[in-house]
Amino acid sequence: MPLSALAVPATRFGKTVLAGAIGSAVAALMLTSLKPVSHSDDDTPPAITPARVAETPKPPPAPPQPRTESVTIDSTFAEAMQRSGFDAATTDLLARSFSGQIDFRRDLRKGDTVSFVMEPQPAQPEPLAVRVSRGDNDGDHDLFLHRDLNGKPFYYTANGKSGAPSFSRYPLAFTRVSSDFSMRRFDPVVHRWQSHDGVDFAAPIGTPVHATARGTISFIGWETGYGKFIVIDNPPPYQTAFAHLSRFAKGLHRGSHVRRGQVIGYVGRTGWATGPHLHYEVRIDDIAQNPLTVALPGDAPLHGPERTRFAQEAQRLADLL
Repeated sequence: MPLSALAVPATRFGKTVLAGAIGSAVAALMLTSLKPVSHSDDDTPPAITPARVAETPKPPPAPPQPRTESVTIDSTFAEAMQRSGFDAATTDLLARSFSGQIDFRRDLRKGDTVSFVMEPQPAQPEPLAVRVSRGDNDGDHDLFLHRDLNGKPFYYTANGKSGAPSFSRYPLAFTRVSSDFSMRRFDPVVHRWQSHDGVDFAAPIGTPVHATARGTISFIGWETGYGKFIVIDNPPPYQTAFAHLSRFAKGLHRGSHVRRGQVIGYVGRTGWATGPHLHYEVRIDDIAQNPLTVALPGDAPLHGPERTRFAQEAQRLADLL
């Protein structure tokens, strides 16, 4: 066959080649679209990470709360305090702090109760608040702890006044009140009716007599009727007097300065006395007052913001009592 018979026209050949190329490309695209997409070497689907949820912070643990304790009086206040674990210094501080309201030697009875509010875990037993409840319808007597800038403890009433007055109520440890204050009393010695300007405290001869407030001795010596007699000018307008003493404490004279609680003399029966006792007077602006009921001046009360903060804390502690 001649070579000319095998020849393909140029134009036809070009169209045939172009059609074949287009078909091959379409086929390749179809194969590619049918092939699964590989996400990793082992074709494992990616893990789905859950969205982070904001955690609610836990509230801090509540601080430990003060605890309340109480003790019943069996014999004395000091004995009850010892049973409760308090030391002698705390016992003495509380006794002095309550002295303007209660005489623990005479006013407490068996069955009365003393309640305390204590720190949850105190380094040393020291009540934040104290309540004395008496069984004679006298009501409750409350005191609350306050520390000054130096950390020294004091006890105040709920209104911010010092529990320990600048005056003591009683000048000695006595056995009984043998004669009350009276505007009209029959005097057993002179046998006539007249005022009794003080209180007579019966006590054994030689019992120490204490100054009930700081002051200056304005008279010391013998006075008709009063026997051995001491008069002390206390902070104005107060004055105190002590009669029928057996003797004076050494070193005292007119003008001597004395402090509250200082021994100034000893019980006797000098002057117009029918038995051993102390005749004790309290005068305000030279007018005799009943020593058992007269309002006693207290130490400086709290003031301003300090008093406001104290009152709020006292109310909280009183609710616990």
